[in-house]
Amino acid sequence: MTITDTHTHLYSEEFDLDRDEMIQRALNEGISRFFVPAIDSSYTEAMYDLEKNYPEHVFLMMGLHPTHVKDNYLEELQHVEEELTKRKFYGIGEIGIDLYWDKAHLPEQQIAFRKQIQMAKQYSLPIVIHCRDAFDEVFEILEEEKSPELFGIFHCFTGTQEQALQAISYNMKLGIGGVVTFKNGKIDQFLNQIDLSHIVLETDSPYLAPTPFRGKRNESSYLLKVIDKLAVIYNLSVKEITAITTENSKVIFGI
Repeated sequence: MTITDTHTHLYSEEFDLDRDEMIQRALNEGISRFFVPAIDSSYTEAMYDLEKNYPEHVFLMMGLHPTHVKDNYLEELQHVEEELTKRKFYGIGEIGIDLYWDKAHLPEQQIAFRKQIQMAKQYSLPIVIHCRDAFDEVFEILEEEKSPELFGIFHCFTGTQEQALQAISYNMKLGIGGVVTFKNGKIDQFLNQIDLSHIVLETDSPYLAPTPFRGKRNESSYLLKVIDKLAVIYNLSVKEITAITTENSKVIFGI
Protein backbone atom coordinates (compact mmCIF):
# COMPACT_ATOMS: atom_id res chain seq x y z
CA MET A 1 0.00 0.00 0.00
CA THR A 2 1.56 3.27 -1.18
CA ILE A 3 0.52 6.42 0.68
CA THR A 4 1.33 9.90 -0.61
CA ASP A 5 1.88 13.03 1.47
CA THR A 6 1.37 15.76 -1.12
CA HIS A 7 2.58 18.58 1.13
CA THR A 8 5.30 18.28 3.76
CA HIS A 9 8.14 20.60 4.74
CA LEU A 10 10.62 17.85 5.58
CA TYR A 11 13.52 20.30 5.43
CA SER A 12 12.07 22.45 8.22
CA GLU A 13 14.34 23.38 11.12
CA GLU A 14 11.78 21.68 13.37
CA PHE A 15 13.14 18.33 12.14
CA ASP A 16 16.84 19.11 12.43
CA LEU A 17 17.35 16.88 15.49
CA ASP A 18 15.51 13.79 14.22
CA ARG A 19 14.77 14.17 10.51
CA ASP A 20 15.93 10.69 9.46
CA GLU A 21 14.04 9.00 12.29
CA MET A 22 10.92 11.00 11.47
CA ILE A 23 11.06 10.07 7.79
CA GLN A 24 11.71 6.43 8.68
CA ARG A 25 8.58 6.37 10.87
CA ALA A 26 6.57 7.46 7.85
CA LEU A 27 8.22 4.92 5.55
CA ASN A 28 7.48 2.19 8.07
CA GLU A 29 3.78 3.08 7.79
CA GLY A 30 3.78 2.90 4.00
CA ILE A 31 3.99 6.65 3.45
CA SER A 32 6.66 6.61 0.78
CA ARG A 33 5.96 9.57 -1.51
CA PHE A 34 6.70 13.03 -0.13
CA PHE A 35 5.97 16.11 -2.22
CA VAL A 36 7.93 19.01 -0.79
CA PRO A 37 6.95 22.65 -1.42
CA ALA A 38 9.35 25.58 -1.38
CA ILE A 39 9.17 28.65 0.86
CA ASP A 40 11.91 30.97 -0.40
CA SER A 41 15.51 30.90 -1.62
CA SER A 42 16.94 30.45 1.89
CA TYR A 43 15.60 26.87 1.94
CA THR A 44 16.65 25.78 -1.55
CA GLU A 45 19.92 24.13 -0.50
CA ALA A 46 18.21 22.23 2.31
CA MET A 47 15.59 20.97 -0.15
CA TYR A 48 18.27 19.70 -2.51
CA ASP A 49 20.08 17.96 0.35
CA LEU A 50 16.84 16.27 1.35
CA GLU A 51 16.25 15.03 -2.18
CA LYS A 52 19.85 13.77 -2.38
CA ASN A 53 19.33 11.70 0.78
CA TYR A 54 15.93 10.30 -0.27
CA PRO A 55 15.95 10.30 -4.09
CA GLU A 56 13.28 7.60 -4.41
CA HIS A 57 10.85 9.24 -2.01
CA VAL A 58 11.22 13.05 -2.18
CA PHE A 59 9.77 15.12 -5.03
CA LEU A 60 10.50 18.84 -4.98
CA MET A 61 8.51 21.91 -5.95
CA MET A 62 9.79 25.41 -6.53
CA GLY A 63 8.07 28.66 -5.58
CA LEU A 64 7.76 31.66 -3.30
CA HIS A 65 5.44 31.30 -0.29
CA PRO A 66 3.05 34.26 0.06
CA THR A 67 4.09 35.00 3.66
CA HIS A 68 7.63 35.41 2.37
CA VAL A 69 6.65 37.96 -0.26
CA LYS A 70 8.55 40.97 1.05
CA ASP A 71 10.25 44.01 -0.44
CA ASN A 72 12.75 41.73 -2.22
CA TYR A 73 10.03 39.60 -3.83
CA LEU A 74 11.19 40.32 -7.39
CA GLU A 75 14.63 38.90 -6.55
CA GLU A 76 12.93 35.85 -5.05
CA LEU A 77 10.80 35.37 -8.15
CA GLN A 78 13.95 35.59 -10.25
CA HIS A 79 15.44 32.80 -8.11
CA VAL A 80 12.37 30.67 -8.80
CA GLU A 81 12.68 31.28 -12.53
CA GLU A 82 16.40 30.47 -12.54
CA GLU A 83 15.94 27.21 -10.65
CA LEU A 84 13.17 26.14 -13.03
CA THR A 85 15.63 26.40 -15.94
CA LYS A 86 18.20 24.18 -14.20
CA ARG A 87 16.36 20.98 -13.30
CA LYS A 88 13.08 19.14 -12.99
CA PHE A 89 10.45 20.07 -10.43
CA TYR A 90 7.05 18.51 -9.86
CA GLY A 91 5.06 21.63 -9.10
CA ILE A 92 5.09 25.37 -8.48
CA GLY A 93 4.38 25.87 -4.81
CA GLU A 94 3.51 26.80 -2.44
CA ILE A 95 2.11 29.99 -3.88
CA GLY A 96 -0.95 32.10 -3.23
CA ILE A 97 -2.21 34.80 -0.91
CA ASP A 98 -2.11 35.05 2.90
CA LEU A 99 -3.87 37.96 4.58
CA TYR A 100 -3.77 36.49 8.07
CA TRP A 101 -0.27 37.66 8.94
CA ASP A 102 0.23 40.65 6.68
CA LYS A 103 -2.17 42.69 4.57
CA ALA A 104 0.42 45.35 3.70
CA HIS A 105 1.99 43.26 0.93
CA LEU A 106 -1.27 42.23 -0.79
CA PRO A 107 -0.36 43.93 -4.10
CA GLU A 108 3.02 42.19 -4.16
CA GLN A 109 1.41 38.86 -3.20
CA GLN A 110 -1.04 39.22 -6.07
CA ILE A 111 1.77 39.93 -8.54
CA ALA A 112 3.86 37.01 -7.24
CA PHE A 113 0.89 34.62 -7.37
CA ARG A 114 0.02 35.59 -10.94
CA LYS A 115 3.62 35.42 -12.16
CA GLN A 116 4.10 31.97 -10.67
CA ILE A 117 0.86 30.70 -12.19
CA GLN A 118 2.24 31.83 -15.54
CA MET A 119 5.51 30.01 -14.84
CA ALA A 120 3.51 26.86 -14.10
CA LYS A 121 1.72 27.14 -17.42
CA GLN A 122 5.04 27.70 -19.21
CA TYR A 123 6.52 24.53 -17.70
CA SER A 124 3.27 22.50 -17.73
CA LEU A 125 3.44 22.07 -13.96
CA PRO A 126 0.70 22.02 -11.34
CA ILE A 127 0.39 24.83 -8.83
CA VAL A 128 -0.01 24.27 -5.10
CA ILE A 129 -2.05 27.08 -3.56
CA HIS A 130 -1.70 28.55 -0.08
CA CYS A 131 -4.81 30.52 0.86
CA ARG A 132 -5.43 32.04 4.28
CA ASP A 133 -8.15 34.64 4.85
CA ALA A 134 -7.98 35.26 1.11
CA PHE A 135 -10.46 33.08 -0.79
CA ASP A 136 -11.91 36.01 -2.75
CA GLU A 137 -8.47 37.31 -3.69
CA VAL A 138 -7.22 33.86 -4.75
CA PHE A 139 -10.36 33.07 -6.75
CA GLU A 140 -10.17 36.43 -8.51
CA ILE A 141 -6.74 35.60 -9.93
CA LEU A 142 -7.67 31.99 -10.71
CA GLU A 143 -10.69 33.26 -12.65
CA GLU A 144 -8.48 35.57 -14.69
CA GLU A 145 -5.81 32.92 -15.29
CA LYS A 146 -8.07 29.89 -15.80
CA SER A 147 -7.26 27.69 -18.77
CA PRO A 148 -6.89 23.98 -19.58
CA GLU A 149 -3.18 24.41 -18.74
CA LEU A 150 -3.95 25.56 -15.18
CA PHE A 151 -4.32 22.75 -12.62
CA GLY A 152 -3.06 21.76 -9.20
CA ILE A 153 -3.92 21.49 -5.53
CA PHE A 154 -5.73 23.85 -3.18
CA HIS A 155 -3.45 23.08 -0.25
CA CYS A 156 -4.85 22.82 3.30
CA PHE A 157 -8.40 23.42 2.17
CA THR A 158 -10.45 24.98 4.98
CA GLY A 159 -13.31 26.63 3.12
CA THR A 160 -17.00 25.99 2.65
CA GLN A 161 -18.64 23.46 0.36
CA GLU A 162 -19.34 26.26 -2.13
CA GLN A 163 -15.68 27.32 -2.07
CA ALA A 164 -14.62 23.69 -2.50
CA LEU A 165 -16.70 23.38 -5.64
CA GLN A 166 -15.32 26.67 -6.93
CA ALA A 167 -11.75 25.47 -6.37
CA ILE A 168 -12.54 22.22 -8.17
CA SER A 169 -13.97 24.21 -11.10
CA TYR A 170 -10.47 25.64 -11.64
CA ASN A 171 -8.99 22.12 -12.03
CA MET A 172 -7.81 22.00 -8.41
CA LYS A 173 -7.75 18.99 -6.13
CA LEU A 174 -8.42 19.68 -2.45
CA GLY A 175 -5.48 19.03 -0.11
CA ILE A 176 -6.94 17.49 3.04
CA GLY A 177 -4.90 17.22 6.21
CA GLY A 178 -5.15 17.54 9.96
CA VAL A 179 -7.96 20.12 9.89
CA VAL A 180 -10.42 17.38 8.90
CA THR A 181 -9.87 15.79 12.34
CA PHE A 182 -10.54 19.01 14.31
CA LYS A 183 -13.85 19.34 16.15
CA ASN A 184 -14.20 22.87 14.79
CA GLY A 185 -12.67 22.12 11.39
CA LYS A 186 -16.11 22.07 9.69
CA ILE A 187 -14.94 20.55 6.40
CA ASP A 188 -15.83 17.07 7.72
CA GLN A 189 -19.49 18.17 7.63
CA PHE A 190 -19.69 18.33 3.84
CA LEU A 191 -16.66 16.46 2.53
CA ASN A 192 -18.64 13.29 1.79
CA GLN A 193 -20.54 15.34 -0.81
CA ILE A 194 -17.27 16.00 -2.66
CA ASP A 195 -16.25 13.08 -4.84
CA LEU A 196 -13.07 11.41 -3.58
CA SER A 197 -11.55 11.87 -7.04
CA HIS A 198 -11.03 15.51 -6.06
CA ILE A 199 -9.11 14.77 -2.83
CA VAL A 200 -5.41 14.37 -2.08
CA LEU A 201 -3.78 13.76 1.30
CA GLU A 202 -1.31 16.04 3.02
CA THR A 203 0.15 16.84 6.41
CA ASP A 204 1.74 20.30 5.97
CA SER A 205 4.20 19.00 8.56
CA PRO A 206 5.55 20.35 10.86
CA TYR A 207 2.29 22.34 11.02
CA LEU A 208 -1.37 21.44 11.62
CA ALA A 209 -0.97 18.12 13.40
CA PRO A 210 -4.19 16.09 13.45
CA THR A 211 -6.09 15.10 16.55
CA PRO A 212 -4.87 13.71 18.98
CA PHE A 213 -1.56 15.48 18.28
CA ARG A 214 -3.09 18.92 17.70
CA GLY A 215 -0.83 21.69 18.92
CA LYS A 216 2.27 19.52 18.67
CA ARG A 217 4.78 19.14 15.87
CA ASN A 218 3.24 17.40 12.91
CA GLU A 219 5.03 14.72 10.89
CA SER A 220 4.22 12.65 7.83
CA SER A 221 3.47 9.44 9.77
CA TYR A 222 0.48 11.25 11.30
CA LEU A 223 -1.16 11.13 7.87
CA LEU A 224 -2.70 7.85 9.05
CA LYS A 225 -4.98 9.83 11.37
CA VAL A 226 -6.24 11.83 8.39
CA ILE A 227 -6.82 8.62 6.42
CA ASP A 228 -8.75 7.08 9.31
CA LYS A 229 -11.04 10.13 9.46
CA LEU A 230 -11.63 10.11 5.71
CA ALA A 231 -12.47 6.39 5.85
CA VAL A 232 -15.25 7.25 8.30
CA ILE A 233 -16.46 10.28 6.31
CA TYR A 234 -16.61 8.37 3.02
CA ASN A 235 -17.57 5.02 4.53
CA LEU A 236 -14.69 3.36 2.69
CA SER A 237 -11.78 1.21 3.81
CA VAL A 238 -8.39 2.70 4.62
CA LYS A 239 -7.05 0.78 1.63
CA GLU A 240 -9.58 2.40 -0.70
CA ILE A 241 -8.86 5.89 0.63
CA THR A 242 -5.11 5.49 0.17
CA ALA A 243 -5.39 3.91 -3.28
CA ILE A 244 -7.70 6.59 -4.66
CA THR A 245 -5.88 9.57 -3.16
CA THR A 246 -2.48 8.33 -4.28
CA GLU A 247 -3.84 7.85 -7.79
CA ASN A 248 -5.17 11.42 -7.63
CA SER A 249 -1.69 12.64 -6.65
CA LYS A 250 -0.25 10.87 -9.69
CA VAL A 251 -2.74 12.66 -11.92
CA ILE A 252 -1.55 16.01 -10.54
CA PHE A 253 2.20 15.47 -10.30
CA GLY A 254 2.64 13.08 -13.21
CA ILE A 255 4.52 10.52 -11.14
